This record gives sequence, structure tokens and C-alpha cells, in this order.
Amino acid sequence: MAPPADPALAAGLATVVARARELDVAVHTVDVRAGGERLLAAASAPLGHDVPQRMYSVSKTVTGLAVGLLAAEGALSLDDPVVRHFPDLVADGPAHPWLEATTLRHMLAMVGPHRATTYKVREGGWLESYFRVPPTHPPGTLFTYDTSAAYTLAALVERVAGVSLAEYLRPRLLDPLGIGPALRFLRGPDGYSHGGSGLICTPDDLSRLARLLLDGGVHDGARLLPADYLAAATAPQADPATQTWGGPFRAAYGYQLWLPPQGGWLMFGLGGQVVHGDPATGVSVVVTADAQAAGAGDQKLLDLVLDHLVAPARALVPAGAHATAAGVAPLTWPAPRHDPAHARVLSGRWASSTPGAGPAELTLALGASGGTVASSDGWSILVDTAGPSAVRIGDEPAVVTAGWSGAGALDVRAGTHGDELATLRIRLCLADDGTLAVQSQGFGETLDPRWTFHAAYSPAG
Repeated sequence: MAPPADPALAAGLATVVARARELDVAVHTVDVRAGGERLLAAASAPLGHDVPQRMYSVSKTVTGLAVGLLAAEGALSLDDPVVRHFPDLVADGPAHPWLEATTLRHMLAMVGPHRATTYKVREGGWLESYFRVPPTHPPGTLFTYDTSAAYTLAALVERVAGVSLAEYLRPRLLDPLGIGPALRFLRGPDGYSHGGSGLICTPDDLSRLARLLLDGGVHDGARLLPADYLAAATAPQADPATQTWGGPFRAAYGYQLWLPPQGGWLMFGLGGQVVHGDPATGVSVVVTADAQAAGAGDQKLLDLVLDHLVAPARALVPAGAHATAAGVAPLTWPAPRHDPAHARVLSGRWASSTPGAGPAELTLALGASGGTVASSDGWSILVDTAGPSAVRIGDEPAVVTAGWSGAGALDVRAGTHGDELATLRIRLCLADDGTLAVQSQGFGETLDPRWTFHAAYSPAG
């Protein structure tokens, strides 16, 4: 049997998990490696290191690598104006001079001409928006985090290569690294791979990618990534000091990579998808999570990861600690407090006393051990107070925890983990007058806003 994880790393993991639970952050997986050997691993079932999930803005780094590969193949230059590759989108007349001056290099470094992402998530025309929304400043001047730039770069890769983003990367990068067919990109409304936020892959895929970057783009003696592009991508190209997300995001930015003050580079995605690499020690740390239910939760999680996982892992390397972890430690999902003495029997149909707020009707079958909560909107949630349960909410896989947290008060927490990550929190509280008060909170980039409501219900039979 392999030796256990280093005590400092184990203590760091315990700190991260405990503080994440206080924030109501679900940590899905943790993987710490040095020199390619695993030092620590943990996962929350049914998720794991070989289970695909949405990685959000980690997508940007992968898109940037594809652009760098095309440049190395001579199919484009990083100094090309972006409008050169999209003549159809500026065919109605001259583009704004600031847009005409915008190069692929500007877009990779997040110093393009727009003050923010140009498209609306729930609307179409994502690619067109980059060329139609008026620019606000000359390129190369201000750092502005712009997901529409990454989406446009992904569309550029697909136009130039003639295949999808994943298909282009498959023989050049993915297959040599042993990354399986689970890696894919969701598509935007106009059909292009969502290279800004649509990557779906496994945490192990990210560990393989991190190792490649730490090895200078060389795998098994073969160069997979252009040395000049990788050197530029991991060197300061822009000054993000105006960012308000916290210290790790204010030091420097490369090409679709953050360069935190602690050293190394960082890929970072919505909800707490973290890939940190330290070339000085060969340490990589990959964490996947859903922190959307906490205010600035993903940024708080990143601070925990840097302080309690990255720092002790880096400290181990000079001591020569390269032991393989003894298996994957189990993590637990955040769960409400539970005291069965607080339980009540809630059954039958309940009609809304607050029209327009929440579903018109709820159907309940609840007791001390849980049961079901269903709505006239068409959703149903299976509740088990004994521990986490893997269920489906509509078409989405989810993990549900629940507890009677106060007299007549049932708290339900659901974390969905399909193509979108989302967290739902529902509190049902029986008042002394027999009214059932319900507060529902939904947290997710594209989650239907109807999940968030305050309402009151009365027995209806």
C-alpha cells in the first residue's frame, strides 16, 4: 500500500473542506501532484476525478492553446487584426477604428476594446456582438475580462481549421495526453464551441494538461505546445490591477492565464474550478467545486486553495516528498443541520396564498426521514435526511441533502452537476397558524430565475 498523504497536506485539505462547508461551498474533487506523482486526492461521490463536469472559464486557456497551435502551423499570426478573419461581420461598412486595430494578441491578453463581455447569456448573436457592440477604448490600453473575446477566438479556430475546437485539438494535444472523448465544448447559440466557458472534461484531464504546461509543452519527449507561445502565455502580458476579485487576480495576466503573486500560473472557472501550476517546483493543484451559493464563494475558495494546498505542496518539494497518495479520500457534501425532534408531518396539496410568487401549488410527502417535495411547475425533489442522495431534478443529475433544522423547519440543499452547475436551497417552515412559508434560492449562471422566490401556502387537500 502506498504511504498516506503528507500530514501538512492532509491538514490543509481538512481546513479547506471545513471552511468551504461554512460558506456552503461544495468541493467536488481535489488533486495535488508534484513531478507528475499524486500527493493528495479527494472526491465527493458520485463525482470523481474521472467524472466529467463543466469547467467554465478554464475553457479560455484551452482555447488560447488552440490559437497558439494554429499560429505555430502558420495558419494565422497573433498580430492579425481580428476583423481580417471575420470579413462577413464587418461587410456593412468600415469597422470602428479601435476594433480594426484589435489583434488576436490583444484578445488573448484581455486588453481588447470592449469594457465587458459583449453578448447576453440568454440571447443569441454571441459572435456578432463582438463586432456590433461599440468599443469603449483603444485596444492594448485597459485590462477588461471579456468572455466574448474568448468565444470569438474559438470561432476563429473553427473557421480557420474547418473542424470543431475539440476536433482540432484531438490529434495535436488530447490524444497524446490520453484525454478521452469525454472532453467536449458546449456550443453557443450561433453554433460555435463556447471557448470562453463551455469546456466539459474530467479533473484528471486538467491534471494532465497542467503537467504538460509544467513540462514546457513536452510530453513523452515530443513537443505538443509551441515553446514561444507557452513562454508568452505564462509571462505578464497585461496588468489586471483594477480587478476587484481579490489579490490572486490583480498581479498579472498572460495569454488566457492568470499569474498570481504567489508565482506560477492559474486557470480559474466560475464556481471554483481551479488549476494552479508552479513551474519552480513542478507542483500542480486541481480543485473542482460549486461555490455559487456563497457571495464571492469561488474567490474565497481560491484563497483557501492557495494558502492550504498550494503552499504546503510547494514546501514539500525541496524536502523530496514525492509519495503517491493512498487512494482517494472521501469528501462530504454540504448539508443542513438535522434534529429529528424538529420534524413535522407535511403531506398533501398546498395552495399558494401569495399569487405570482413561486409555484401555484406544492405537493408534499414529508416526515422525519424526508420524503418528496413537488410543484405544479413540474419539478420534484426526493429528500433524505439520513445523508446525501444522488437524484435527478428534471433532466439534471443532482445531489440532495436535507435536515429539520428548527421546529417545523425543513432545509433542502440540491447541487446539480450536469452541463451546468447550480445550487438550490429551499426552506419550508410551518407557522403556528398552519401556514407553510417557503423560501427558495437558486444559484447558477443560467438557472431559471423562477427557482428564487418567497411564498406562503395553505393546505388544499
